[in-house]
Amino acid sequence: MAKKAQSTLPNMVVSLTAIALVAAAILAALNAITKEPIEQAKTAKIKDAVGAVLPAFKNVEDRIVEGYTCHVATDSEGRVVGTAVEAGSDKGFGGHLQLMVGFDAEGKVCGYQVIETHETPGLGAKADQWFQKGGKGDIIGRSGELKVKKDGGDVDAISGSTITSRAFLGIVNEAAAIAAQCNQ
Repeated sequence: MAKKAQSTLPNMVVSLTAIALVAAAILAALNAITKEPIEQAKTAKIKDAVGAVLPAFKNVEDRIVEGYTCHVATDSEGRVVGTAVEAGSDKGFGGHLQLMVGFDAEGKVCGYQVIETHETPGLGAKADQWFQKGGKGDIIGRSGELKVKKDGGDVDAISGSTITSRAFLGIVNEAAAIAAQCNQ
């Protein structure tokens, strides 16, 4: 009969170290396997969002302005038809909120898509539709600084989710400023 290992401090350290090394190796392998597909999915999501928030375009050129990526869309003759800006804020009720906001050549909001949100389902998460064309807080076709009614503006906040609405409109305003710089 084999002799059972004793529960001594050195034996426990060796056992736990071996378990930790095996777990680390498995996690590293899974990271290596999933890293590229995750990056491809993120890239595809951004590309789809750019197409969804801008008017019809022929080409897109990416520019970096103040750390933000602007996707400047042009027609077949090279005229700018719109700019999409990915911007975010940590001021949402649930934390980080990331949007892709599209502006036409005149600087009016022509669309947006929520890229990432941690907002409360049924409340702040309604931002994906609330501010769309025909929604209660419709911002499509608007320009200038956007604020909720509670703050002296004229945009209806999401019912029960004023903090998220403020963060959302703050992101749109920030994206508008970046888009204007992008097109200079």
